[in-house]
Amino acid sequence: MAAPALALLARPAAAQTPPAPAPAPAPAPSPLQAATAAVSDGQPVSRQALIDYAREVSKAPYQPPRADIPRALTQLTLEQYRQIQFKPDKRLWAGENRGFALDLLAPGNIFTTPVAIRTVESGIIRDQRFSADLFDYGSVPPLPADAALPFTGFQAFAPLNRPEQMNEVMAFQGASFFRAIARGQTFGLQARGLMLNVAEPQGEEFPSFRAFWIERPGAGSTNLVIHALLDSDSVTGLYRFALRPGDITVCDTEVTLFPRVDLGHVGLAPLTANFLFAPNDRTNVDDVRGAVHDINGLQMWNGNGEWIWRPMHNPDTLQISAFVDQNPRGFGLLQRDRRFEAFNDLDARFERRPSVWIEPLGDWGQGQVQLMEIPVNDEMNRNILAYWRPRQPLAKGGEHAFAYRMHWCWSPPERPALPHVVATRTGRAPAGGRRRRFMVDFTAEEFADPTRGAGLKPNLTNQRGRISNVDGRFVPELRLYRVGFELDPEAANQVELRLVLERDGQAQSETWLYRWTP
Repeated sequence: MAAPALALLARPAAAQTPPAPAPAPAPAPSPLQAATAAVSDGQPVSRQALIDYAREVSKAPYQPPRADIPRALTQLTLEQYRQIQFKPDKRLWAGENRGFALDLLAPGNIFTTPVAIRTVESGIIRDQRFSADLFDYGSVPPLPADAALPFTGFQAFAPLNRPEQMNEVMAFQGASFFRAIARGQTFGLQARGLMLNVAEPQGEEFPSFRAFWIERPGAGSTNLVIHALLDSDSVTGLYRFALRPGDITVCDTEVTLFPRVDLGHVGLAPLTANFLFAPNDRTNVDDVRGAVHDINGLQMWNGNGEWIWRPMHNPDTLQISAFVDQNPRGFGLLQRDRRFEAFNDLDARFERRPSVWIEPLGDWGQGQVQLMEIPVNDEMNRNILAYWRPRQPLAKGGEHAFAYRMHWCWSPPERPALPHVVATRTGRAPAGGRRRRFMVDFTAEEFADPTRGAGLKPNLTNQRGRISNVDGRFVPELRLYRVGFELDPEAANQVELRLVLERDGQAQSETWLYRWTP
């Protein structure tokens, strides 16, 4: 019998579950996120991926590097900070017979800029993570075991002086500073990745290396490859360094810059060193040592084939010199005096400090080697700057590639096949007042026989002031040709001097340039 209609109406309806909404699609990664992921832990290394990463970083607003460094570390003196050493048994690649090993550097003292350290092992990127257990602390209170801090750089070691001993050959730490040495040397002069707006009214900008990708070398390798990301308000850059230590430590450098703004004052292949005093500049010096300097001159081999030597000076006011050129063949800051008795310093050993010669690779176009001499009263401050400044600004949004070879050396592999300057000395002239007496020594093997130098004469010119008592003579037993002269600057506070040895109007030596200031 059919159910009553009322009963049918009273029966509850079956519950109906609404369908679940479809999950929202995950947002696609931004170009910067994708580029970052491609150069991070676990990914295969690729030069193109690194370039793409730097390009995307340059498109984003600059983010200054920040790290929460304990106050106890930032207040360490330099001597205390140097007690924090990477443990020898933790050294990367130690005992693997790879020709190189790495120590990672902890934060402390002024070294607080965080950097990401990544190694490349079997073609795969591996992040290196901070652990307090990696370090010995000496007398410094050790960090808590769970301290989560950044690294601030690294040191590369190789068997530089003896096959059985690993020596530090290169180090990166602080902004874009790095240094290297050749066999038998001690550290001195430093290089930078880039200089921006040096001595400009808006103030200098200091780019920093933010991340490194260091390729683990093969067995018995003599070559270490380092990739680095540089970043600042105005520019991002991707660098590749190929290091080959030895009697001359060579570092091939490839740079690709991505400016965020038009870059008008750019310093490529920049070098920085200390010059306190030397025989050409001992005004108000009361020191038992004969000289104090990392380097004593700037050498240039310009695009026209002229060799130039410019001795250094510790001036009373900032001095800027520009040497205009096109496609320079080389330039560098050199330590030409290698005699211990020239310095007489058993601790600093200035005579063992490296010279650095920059060999441009490819067409660098028009520009100038720029030299800055900054007044200092101590040997801790690096007051000499030298770099290549392109004539044309580097345009915003463009990609600008440069390459050069750095020679950390005793003397450059390229040198003039001509008499060259080995000493510049100045002192008060007999007449007194502002008059100065100069002696400039050129050396060459041929000077042992003065008959071979027949007809050689000094050609000395000056921009201001008055020159007198010019005298050139051979010193065969010392293989020297010495030029003496006196300068009366008269009313000038700056005098440019130029000296070259000539025969029949043709240059027979490198060119000596000098700027006199009070």
